[in-house]
Amino acid sequence: MTVHRILSWSPSAIVFDCDGTLMDTERHWQEARNITFRIFGLTPPAGFADRAKGVHYTDCGALMARETDKPELAEELADTLLTTFTALVEEDPVTMPGAAALVRQAARHRPLAVASNCPRNTVESCLDRAGLLGCFAHVVVAGDELRPKPEPDVYRVAARLCGVPPEKALAVEDSLTGMESARRAGLRVIGLGTRPPDPDGELADLWVGSLADPELVGWARSRLGA
Repeated sequence: MTVHRILSWSPSAIVFDCDGTLMDTERHWQEARNITFRIFGLTPPAGFADRAKGVHYTDCGALMARETDKPELAEELADTLLTTFTALVEEDPVTMPGAAALVRQAARHRPLAVASNCPRNTVESCLDRAGLLGCFAHVVVAGDELRPKPEPDVYRVAARLCGVPPEKALAVEDSLTGMESARRAGLRVIGLGTRPPDPDGELADLWVGSLADPELVGWARSRLGA
């Protein structure tokens, strides 16, 4: 079983996603999408939240424009989405259950990085307000030179900056988009949430309900200090 690829293994570095993995910000993205739709007088298409999860904000703006037959609004939608999200998350930065404890414990034994589709200032501001920014040696974000998830760029670079080959690094992700990115980069993957049916379920080696999962906590205590 693929779970043994995690539970019987000690990674040389760990790379975390930020939104929905370390920070409880997926609800802010959802609210920001809804507000943006309202600002432009548009109706969210059915199932849009699922299709937008983990998608880079510029791609999300394009998706919003395409699915509402307003292609000319793609850039404005993306800009409004990011501005709205930033305001919401600055008002209410909250870590995901178990995230702070796992990060602080892991940081004592392994190099850590963040790989995100969000702008750097947003990621660093969230982590700083949560008191976690200093735990990470590197913050890698999608940009002009690095393609956003599901492309493998951010995870590949994060592993390299941590000084390890991808196959010796662990990714922690909550979105299928991010899991695909990490898998394509060559990392082993812990997925947060309910395991979906195959083939999506195969994107993660181990699925846990949260970073406070007892099995995960026990693994971290026994393996990360080794």
